[in-house]
Amino acid sequence: MKNVHFIVNPIAGKGDSIINEVLLSQYFEAKHFDLCLKISNYPGHATELTKASLHEGAHIIVACGGDGTINEVASCLVGTDIPLGIIPFGSGNGLASNLDIPKNLCEALVLLRNAHMTKIDVGRMNGRFFFSNTGVGFDASVIKNYESSNRRTLSGYLAACITSLKQLTKPQEIEIKANGRKWKTNPFLVFVSNTNVMGYHLSLTPQASLQDGLLDVLVVTKVNRVKMLVLGVLLLMNRPHLLKEARHFQTTTLALSSLPGTHFDSQIDGEFHVVEDNTIFIGIEKKALTVIVPEQL
Repeated sequence: MKNVHFIVNPIAGKGDSIINEVLLSQYFEAKHFDLCLKISNYPGHATELTKASLHEGAHIIVACGGDGTINEVASCLVGTDIPLGIIPFGSGNGLASNLDIPKNLCEALVLLRNAHMTKIDVGRMNGRFFFSNTGVGFDASVIKNYESSNRRTLSGYLAACITSLKQLTKPQEIEIKANGRKWKTNPFLVFVSNTNVMGYHLSLTPQASLQDGLLDVLVVTKVNRVKMLVLGVLLLMNRPHLLKEARHFQTTTLALSSLPGTHFDSQIDGEFHVVEDNTIFIGIEKKALTVIVPEQL
């Protein structure tokens, strides 16, 4: 008998995704599976529910929601033998897209039942895990504005981009350390990715891999509004590295430092996060998470 626990965020995406015991019983036979359905009701609740599921002896834990819910659940499973299942209910679904997990609920449930597993790399930022991406600068501002709106759609994301452009101020100077080098810059954004999709099938790092043991970093230096529009067009084409002011590289560790007394606004897997420090350390843990994926992955 296999114990499968489902952690569900009922308001993920448009909040209209339905998953219940009756539906699950159609895919998981009672003689082979013992199912448990848990509802996450507030930020951090999915983490609490996942820790309880581990204590209760779950064999598989399934995150049903967007990248934020997946982050909460997966963070508890890093370094364990318990596999993460994903049912993508979110608006962006960056990690699920990279793993080729279908958005169709029935297809995702069949995938979970087949339980083909692989291991993926995990990013770490000042002790917090990320599975898709993290960043500071413009992308963090976009996420902040996106969260404050009620539009969990691509149009809502684009509107957040426009708002962030209007709010744009002179970027602060920071020092970057990576691959044995260090340099100072005034970045429009520093984007660090573990996946080749950041959501809505858009990508700043289209060559990134979940299994190469490396983080893909895109640093875009201070740009004017015309160059920002060019970057937007290149983003839609998945070719942001073609921008003259963009620098792409791979690394296993990255350090960002600003002036003493300052802090960083950041985003972690599409959730706004304030770093109450002037230094950020980012690294990678190779093959640290087991996930259920399509057999052809």
